[in-house]
Amino acid sequence: MNKISMVTFLSTLALSLFSVTATAANPTAVELILAAINNERDTASYSQITMNIHRPDWQRSMTMKSWTKGLKHSLVRVVKPKKDAGSGNLLIEDNMWTYAPKINRVIKLPSSMMNQSWMGSDFTNNDLAKADDIVEQYQHKILATESHGGKTVYVIESVPNDDAPVVWGKEVLRIRSDYIVLSQEFYDQEGKLIKKLTANDIKQIGGKTVAARIRMQKIEKPDEWTEVIIDEARFGVSIPDQVFSLSNLRNPRKGY
Repeated sequence: MNKISMVTFLSTLALSLFSVTATAANPTAVELILAAINNERDTASYSQITMNIHRPDWQRSMTMKSWTKGLKHSLVRVVKPKKDAGSGNLLIEDNMWTYAPKINRVIKLPSSMMNQSWMGSDFTNNDLAKADDIVEQYQHKILATESHGGKTVYVIESVPNDDAPVVWGKEVLRIRSDYIVLSQEFYDQEGKLIKKLTANDIKQIGGKTVAARIRMQKIEKPDEWTEVIIDEARFGVSIPDQVFSLSNLRNPRKGY
């Protein structure tokens, strides 16, 4: 993330080691971003999600399970449909691997493939792998405050450092005072809005208030979008380190 909400379920999407809570009276932009990520991920998490890819002439739906732990460890595995079951992605630090059961092969993704579509969706491989970019490689400031659901919403502008290896010219986030990321906008180097992540259906899941429905959409193609729905989630769970391994990506441990 640099996608915060994608980081949520995949996401992804992992700065949970920063147990940061924004100062209620006068939070800074960085405090709000870190608190939002911490709220979504916790120290470790498990979730089951449905991803719907919508195009004008077709739609595809996939069910997945996701495990996250610590700063940059995540595993995503496809459960349905049957023809895709067993496919998965493993993230360890800045390295990502994908497993294709049809050819029984684990492939490490090179940097040249990181901006390609993830499983045919409107998310990219880079969206999964760069969870902490927005904190490490951007400068942040609060532009304004709004209101949503009776709560304060902070509008935050994030501009990359001059030497940051990122594709975006800037990002604009709207984070509610309870650390829900309501939206994230992605602008190119000329300041043109390219795509937008929006959060909907905010409710309690697994003891946390989260956005249960997240949509990524390209601005110039309003009929094309990908929506992620959180069906189930648990936070602060115990997950063995061996889950985040190449052997488990290929041959799942029981329950993982």
